[in-house]
Amino acid sequence: MKYIAPLIRIVSLGIFAYVIASGKMMLWLGIFAFSLVIGLMWGRLYCGYVCPMNTLMIPTQWLSRKLKSQTSKVPKWLLSEKIAWILLSVSVGTMLIFKKVLSVNFPILLFFLVLSILVTLRYEPYVFHNKICPFGALQELTGRFARYSKKVDDNACIGCRKCEKVCPSQAIIVSNIDKKAKIDPKLCHQCENCQLVCPKDAIDFRIKK
Repeated sequence: MKYIAPLIRIVSLGIFAYVIASGKMMLWLGIFAFSLVIGLMWGRLYCGYVCPMNTLMIPTQWLSRKLKSQTSKVPKWLLSEKIAWILLSVSVGTMLIFKKVLSVNFPILLFFLVLSILVTLRYEPYVFHNKICPFGALQELTGRFARYSKKVDDNACIGCRKCEKVCPSQAIIVSNIDKKAKIDPKLCHQCENCQLVCPKDAIDFRIKK
């Protein structure tokens, strides 16, 4: 899966580019809407493998570390839970106005694509994923009810925190009490980062009890 996941992301990015270049933005929004339904069963697979923003944020994260442009000091207003929902409302309103008045589709997806790159150049990916992205906010709603999700085997977990460090959405937290990792399904992108670094193979994608 180490190489399959990046390949899926690249193919999805290519499909996204083709759909947008063809002027069929509503088709991609339809794919996103379908992913919300899928999320009720398998979680935020869209965020981990299909989302073009996440795909471009991965190399951007690497670049920002090389440039040492990221900071851990995030403004309090940027960590508000309301920002994503405000942006969602503004986005829908803007799209409707452009469609009604100008009879054109506002390139909302391209706007957030650029925004995701700019934010990641300055802050850790979780800032955009959890606080800014309106699509992520919607994915959280269905992701929290996922029937299948990444789970940690408490008997195998040694609390090394390796999984915690590689999670792009800060979905994993190692408890200071029992030293066991816990995964929040509403934030988890269902990617392979945590599984790949776990020295005890304590993380797996399985049904929630």
